[in-house]
Amino acid sequence: MGRVCLTFDNGPDPTVTPHVLDVLERHRASALFFVLGHKLDEPHGLDLARRITDAGHRLGNHSYSHEIPLGVDERPDHVALEIERTEERLARVWDGPKWFRPFGGGGKLGPHLLSEASAEYLKTHGYTCVLWNSVPGDWLDATGWVARALEDIERQEHTLVVLHDYLPEPMERLDDFLSEVVARGHRFTDALPPSCLPIVDGQPQASLRDCIAGDTE
Repeated sequence: MGRVCLTFDNGPDPTVTPHVLDVLERHRASALFFVLGHKLDEPHGLDLARRITDAGHRLGNHSYSHEIPLGVDERPDHVALEIERTEERLARVWDGPKWFRPFGGGGKLGPHLLSEASAEYLKTHGYTCVLWNSVPGDWLDATGWVARALEDIERQEHTLVVLHDYLPEPMERLDDFLSEVVARGHRFTDALPPSCLPIVDGQPQASLRDCIAGDTE
């Protein structure tokens, strides 16, 4: 029996996020929602974020714009523009632990994820940086993602799945996916796989060097 941690990126969305919350409630499953800062500036964005926390889920920072991986962002103020700006908005609705998920660009792992400046900011401000070990590509294949996610879960003891709560058609399969996870004997957990955490509560882990642009140590 494997453990499955559910995460959702790129929301909140006024149509899709409420649907996702309803499905999670039916399955008594909790999730970590990595929200975009600019979505919190949209009408009802903060209300949706509050609905997420009111339902017992957690909120994390997924940058403000979701346009350029931090490791290749050449703007001198990219930390302020992407991480700090989003954190200012999150602080209005979330006072729990600080989680940050970098933008990977298609779920890719590597040194493009973080710059030295962004890694230093995350460490100084006590963040946990959350990566992934299952990216089934729900944005690429509205139905096939379910089988790919299940394959990942079957081959791993502890799977951290990345889904997206702004995609209407793929999230119509969420109920089927969660039902099949349970039917196969797996269980949902809030625990995050240590291998997916290059920074934990501000403390760098050995895997951090693989995530920072230009780090050759």
